[in-house]
Amino acid sequence: MLGKSIKEALATGMGFVPEDRTADGLVASFSIENNLVLDLIREAKFSVRGGLNIAQIEENAAQKIVEFDVRTTSAKATAGSLSGGNQQKVVLARELSRPLKLLIAAQPTRGLDVGSIEFVHKRIIAERDRGAAVLIVSSELDEVVALADRIAVMYHGRVVGIVPPDTDRNTLGLMMAGAHQEEVA
Repeated sequence: MLGKSIKEALATGMGFVPEDRTADGLVASFSIENNLVLDLIREAKFSVRGGLNIAQIEENAAQKIVEFDVRTTSAKATAGSLSGGNQQKVVLARELSRPLKLLIAAQPTRGLDVGSIEFVHKRIIAERDRGAAVLIVSSELDEVVALADRIAVMYHGRVVGIVPPDTDRNTLGLMMAGAHQEEVA
C-alpha cells in the first residue's frame, strides 16, 4: 500500500481489516492464539532467543478472547472453526493490538450477525475516538452513515463528492448513481 511493504505499513501505525477475512485476514489452519500475533511475532514480548514465547502468546490470546468476546472453546482452536463474526473479532483484536494512526476497514461487517455488527462498530468508533484516522470501505449505506464523519461517494472508481453523513439519502443515491455533488446540491 502506498509503495510500502506490509512491515513498513505496520511500523507507520497502519491497521487493515480486509474485505475477505478468511482469505486475507486469517490463516484458517492456524490457532486463534497464533492468528492474534501474526504481525507481532518478531516483537520481543512474543519471541525468545529466536523461538516463540508460548506463555506470552497464550496470555495475549486469553486477554484478547475476553476483551473482544470471541466465542470459542479454546484459544488453540483453529481460526477456520470460528463463525464469521468471531473470525472478524480475531482480525480486529490483532489489528487493534498496537497503536494505530490509520485503520482501513473494508466491508467490516459483511455477513455478520446483529450483535457482532454492533460490537465491530463500537470498536471502530473507539479507535477513531482515540485519535486514529479511520477509512471505512462499505457497500452498506447505513453502516457508512452510522460511522462516518465524512462520506466520499464513488462511482466507477472516481469520487463524485464528499458530503457529511447527515446528507439526504436521495442525494446520496443520486451521487451513487454517478451524479456529481454540484449537480445535486
